[in-house]
Amino acid sequence: MYQKKVAKDTAKVLQSYLTYQAVRTIIDQLSETNPQGAIWLRNYSSKTKIQNSEEYIQGLMLENKELVMRIMTVRKHLADEVLEFIPEMVCSGIEQANLEHRRHLLERLTQSSSASNLPLNDTDRDRSSE
Repeated sequence: MYQKKVAKDTAKVLQSYLTYQAVRTIIDQLSETNPQGAIWLRNYSSKTKIQNSEEYIQGLMLENKELVMRIMTVRKHLADEVLEFIPEMVCSGIEQANLEHRRHLLERLTQSSSASNLPLNDTDRDRSSE
């Protein structure tokens, strides 16, 4: 049951991220073809939370239906292009990051152990006998 919730939450975050990427793509396109439109969408997006993409789109629908259709089309295209690669990329990314973190942790542990196992010098012996 917990895994279903994690999967659902992850899918929602990914959907919002693809919406964000679609908006960025459209702003870049509009910068070349319609600079005023790019400025308007950038300003709208900076004032409106895109973290919940569906609320963002519903709000934008009241302002500019043409941009809503464009965003939905671009995010669908992005989803079609990248989603098949994501599971493998996420798993290998986590494996690689975990490997690096374990290596750093092991280095720190062995450095701490090595420092505490070093023989005491004369000054340290004098202090330890006090």
